[in-house]
Amino acid sequence: MKRIVIAPDSFKGTLSSTEFCDIAEKVINRILPDAEVCKIPIADGGEGTADTFLYALGGKRIYANTEDPLGRKINVPYALLPDGKTAVIETAAASGITLVEDRKDPLAASSYGTGLLIKDALSKGCRKIILGLGGSATTDGGSGIAEALGAAFYDSRSQKLRACGAVLSEIAEIDLTGLDPALAECEFIVACDVDNPLFGPNGAAYVFAPQKGADKAACDILDKGLRNYAEKLFSVTGKAAARMAGAGAAGGILVSILSLCSCQVTSGIELMLDVTGFDRLLCGADLVITGEGKFDRQSLNGKVPIGIAAHTKAAGVPLAVLAGNTAEYGQEVYETGIVAVFNILNANLPFEELKKTAAADLEKTLENIFRFYCAFK
Repeated sequence: MKRIVIAPDSFKGTLSSTEFCDIAEKVINRILPDAEVCKIPIADGGEGTADTFLYALGGKRIYANTEDPLGRKINVPYALLPDGKTAVIETAAASGITLVEDRKDPLAASSYGTGLLIKDALSKGCRKIILGLGGSATTDGGSGIAEALGAAFYDSRSQKLRACGAVLSEIAEIDLTGLDPALAECEFIVACDVDNPLFGPNGAAYVFAPQKGADKAACDILDKGLRNYAEKLFSVTGKAAARMAGAGAAGGILVSILSLCSCQVTSGIELMLDVTGFDRLLCGADLVITGEGKFDRQSLNGKVPIGIAAHTKAAGVPLAVLAGNTAEYGQEVYETGIVAVFNILNANLPFEELKKTAAADLEKTLENIFRFYCAFK
């Protein structure tokens, strides 16, 4: 009997990892009815992280009132694990770029909504927060999170500021006396797969903010602001969090978490593979299928397919990648353990059109892959 493992990331804004798994299972059952299909929805800390934990460990979704990056009221879920003390929160849920596709504004965007989700979890007795970084629309250094948890920011005239990217350079004083006391008892585990610094040429503003709608002038403002915010945080906490590798992840959110909380930073993909028992499920597998929305050279830097490839290569199991868009990549991809990369969508169509056909396009691509697979097996 063939054993096929399906372990995709989500196609952000188009297909969830669970939907990918279900489509793949349907195709395999039709073409290889005797095959054993093992479904493992995966995330790397971004969209789908909470669902991965719930799928693997159980628990329940908790819905909370919060705000999107531009302050609009929304109601979104996070995961409460079976121990009742651990919450899994995605920055993408309340601070994600998919929430502002109609109006990207990195200067105005705030991570305040993610802070409200953390505050809600603390109020329900959670004392461990697993925070997935990825897919954020913000470049505010996590100041919005800090504000939601009780921090206050003032300019040189002692006027209170509402946290966002645009005001970071104006912060003259940070008051932490109002921080939620539950933070002192809480442990954060932050899933992060980038090592960019907070500021500078490879920092949060210049590397990631353009994807969030920032032009050169906005990047300059944000980078200057992140430098100032880091200095002010250091002056009040004594923690040099800005020097940590990965401090620039998710618009700098990590620098606030590291400065204000007890925090452990870990690889998002390795955390997910450990939680799902991936290596155990890989034993005896004939083929692994993974996927993500866009596969390109940046995917080599710790994204889901490459993280999975390290494990499949060690186990000697072939790995195929399906992506909504396969941009430029080189032969080095095949050295990772990936044996083939397939594009499932017509990238020339507008995104709204791609969303309508994504499920059917994925099914068609998978059917062709497994018909070809059967011809040689």
